[in-house]
Amino acid sequence: MGGQPLFLQPRLEARLRSLAESGELLHTLTDALGSPLHVVVPEQIAANLERFRSVYRRHHLSGQVFFAHKANRSSALLRRLAATDAGVDVASLGELQHALGAGFTPDRITATGPKNREFLWLAARTSVTVGVDSRDELEQLAALVRKHALPRARVLLRLSGFETAGVRVLSRRSRFGSPVRELVPLLEAVERHRDVLDAVGVAYHLDTTSLDEKATALEGCLRVLEECRERGLRPSAVDIGGGFGVGYLADREQWERYTTELTAAVLGTRPPLTWGGHGYGLRSEAGTLRGALGLYPAHRPVAGARYLDELLAHPAASFDGRPLADLLLEHLYDLHTEPGRALLDQCGLTLARVLEVRTQEDRDELLVRLEAKADDIALEAHGVLMDPVVVPRDLSHADTGPVAVHLSGSLCLESDLITRRTVFLPRRPEPGDLMAFANTAGYCMDFHATRAQHQPAARKVAAWQDGGSWRWCLDDQYWPTTSVGGAQ
Repeated sequence: MGGQPLFLQPRLEARLRSLAESGELLHTLTDALGSPLHVVVPEQIAANLERFRSVYRRHHLSGQVFFAHKANRSSALLRRLAATDAGVDVASLGELQHALGAGFTPDRITATGPKNREFLWLAARTSVTVGVDSRDELEQLAALVRKHALPRARVLLRLSGFETAGVRVLSRRSRFGSPVRELVPLLEAVERHRDVLDAVGVAYHLDTTSLDEKATALEGCLRVLEECRERGLRPSAVDIGGGFGVGYLADREQWERYTTELTAAVLGTRPPLTWGGHGYGLRSEAGTLRGALGLYPAHRPVAGARYLDELLAHPAASFDGRPLADLLLEHLYDLHTEPGRALLDQCGLTLARVLEVRTQEDRDELLVRLEAKADDIALEAHGVLMDPVVVPRDLSHADTGPVAVHLSGSLCLESDLITRRTVFLPRRPEPGDLMAFANTAGYCMDFHATRAQHQPAARKVAAWQDGGSWRWCLDDQYWPTTSVGGAQ
C-alpha cells in the first residue's frame, strides 16, 4: 500500500461506541435479520434535541425544533421524538400521515417542500402549518380552503434570494421559496386571502454551510417581518430551516492529511487513492489541478447545536451589528429550526457482512465484497468519507496490522462500489466479519435504498441500553414505552 495508512476514523460518542463494540449482539442481529441491516438508537435523538433546546435557553428564545422527517423514515426515531416537545417537518403526504400516526398533534407539524393537492388538503384539514413555496401554491391553498370549507390555514412564507446592504453578500440561488424581489405581489396575495389564510411568519432554507449566507437570510427575514407588520399582518415567527451539519470524523489531522494526499494522487505525484483514479471532483489538466472537491467537510468542529449558537451570535450588518438573537428576542419572534442530519447525529449505524476477501493482481489493496449494495450504505452518495468499524466474527484470528482495501457491493455492476476510495483498516477482514458504518442515520439509510436485482433493501431495528446491556426490537414495533428509561 506504500506509505502510512490514511485512516478516516469515525467520531463515536459513548452510546454509538458502546453499540459498535457489542460484537455478539451485532452478529446475532445480522444472523437473524440479514445483511445489510440498519440499527437506530432512539434515545440519542432525544439527547440531540436537548442540545438544541439548550441553545434556545442560552439566548432566551422561544420557538420550535422541527425534525426534518425526510432525513430518515424510521418509526422508532419519530415516535421517540413525539414523546418530547419537538415538532416534525414533513415534506410529503406520506410523511404527514406518518407523523400524525406517530403521535404528533397538528400544532407540532409543519408541511414544507413541493406539494400536490392531496398533501395540501390534509395539511389544511388537520390545521398543520403550511410553508408555502410560491405565490401559485399560496393561491392553490386558499382555493382549497374555500372550496372544502376548511379551517383558516396557518402559513409560513418561504423566501429566497436575500442580499445585504454595504459589502454585498448574496445567499446562493435556490429553486425553493419566493424570491424576495417578488415580495410585494406575494404579500398582496396574502392580504387578498386573509379570510382563509393566516400568515404566521416567514421562512428560508439554504443548501449551504456558510454562516454568513444564513445570517444574510435571517436578516432579510427580519426586514420582511417588519414590512408584514406595516401592512397590518401579525407574523410571529421565522423558520431558518436546517443545514446545521454533523462532524463525522474524530480527527482533524486525518481529514487534512487525506485531502492533501488525494490532491497529490490526482496530480500523479503519489500512487492512486481511489478506484479507477476517481478524483471526487478534482482532475489534473497538464499538471494543473482543476475542479472542486465535491465532498462533505467530514471534520466539522462547529456543527449541530453549536452551529446554531454561532449563527444566533452573528452580528446583523443591517441592524447596527447587533446579534441576531437579540433582534429576535427584542421583537418577541419565535425561532423555528428544522434540523435533520444534526438531530440524527450518532443515532444509528449500518451493518454489512463480509462475503469475500481477495487479492488483486499487481496491486497491494485487497478487494472486499460485502453483502450489501452501495445504495444501502449511501455515505459516498452524500460525499461523506469515513472508515467502517470491523466487527470480527472470530476473535482468535491473528492481528495482521493495517491493510488497504476496496469495498465493493453485491450487485452485478462494476459501479457498485461501497467506497470509491482506498479504505485503510486496522486489520485484515475475514469472510463472516461485519463492517459497521457509523452515523448513517442522517440521509444515508433511506434516500437511495433500492431493491435492484431482487436484492432486499436493508431492514431496520431500534436498539436501546438497559442497564449494562443492549436490547432491540424491529423499528416499527418500537414505542417510547418500549425502552427502559423511555418517556412514559
